Amino acid sequence: MTVQDIRSFNRFYTNVIGALDYGRHLYAPYTLTESRVLYELAHARRTDAADLRAELSLDAGYLSRILNKFEQDGLVERAPSETDPRRRRISLTPRGRDTAALLEERARETVSTLLDTVSPADRPRLAEAMRTIRTVLGGDRAARPEDVMLRDPVPGELGWIVQRNAAVYAAEYGWNADYEGLVARIVADFAEDHDPHLEKVWIAESAGGRPVGCVMCVRDEAPATARLRLLLVEPDARGLGIGDRLVEACVDFVRGVGYRELVLWTNDVLAAARRIYQRHGFVLVAEKPHRSFGKDLVGQDWRLDLLGPPE
Repeated sequence: MTVQDIRSFNRFYTNVIGALDYGRHLYAPYTLTESRVLYELAHARRTDAADLRAELSLDAGYLSRILNKFEQDGLVERAPSETDPRRRRISLTPRGRDTAALLEERARETVSTLLDTVSPADRPRLAEAMRTIRTVLGGDRAARPEDVMLRDPVPGELGWIVQRNAAVYAAEYGWNADYEGLVARIVADFAEDHDPHLEKVWIAESAGGRPVGCVMCVRDEAPATARLRLLLVEPDARGLGIGDRLVEACVDFVRGVGYRELVLWTNDVLAAARRIYQRHGFVLVAEKPHRSFGKDLVGQDWRLDLLGPPE
């Protein structure tokens, strides 16, 4: 491979993806770089200017001008960093989140249109080629929390939730196919009938584009109550705080849409998950032994009161 090979591929891909085609109004009224900054702010858990500068390899002065513009447009707000008073934490305002969501929707529509031109038979080959490029050029750098993003599921990933839940719990706890059946019913109910304003699924995606975690929020039978379901983090992605981020996203969502409480059911053997729930303010309200999934278990009901101030 030569330098010319890479430059030729870059020109080809830029033309195909339309990244510089502002005639499509993909990023309007913002530039591609401004849109990238908005994207990072929308998907990062906590961000300051130094984080953004390092992540996007931007000049400090250029980034400062972008953030000043965003602040004037009411898209971001700045506050002292929680960990370093010399830094300023940057976060999106509600208007900023709406703007980032609009740009994300446009980008998804554009990529979806592009994928429509690729035959189903060729899509696995294309995906594998893209993973290869990212792996080879990304080197052997250890995974970092900021390499993982939370997003909506794409077609096929609801099935991934069923498959991975069944496989992981069978491998780690010896649960039988009864658990897979339960997960399949939960996912099927969501796929067939859910209110996108009140119910949501999050997928955690690694830097290589691979799903590494998930969580689901659905309406409960009790009035003004949401239920957290199917929290999962792949074994090789643990230790990056993904479970905490998934639960935090769920809690923020249910607060934002006006639920009064968030509940969940789990089992006492899932110690790591229970610690996550406790960190986010859930309280154990009931326990009951039961025989399920081929094992003797102790089921637990946990509850988070959303009427009080956030933690």
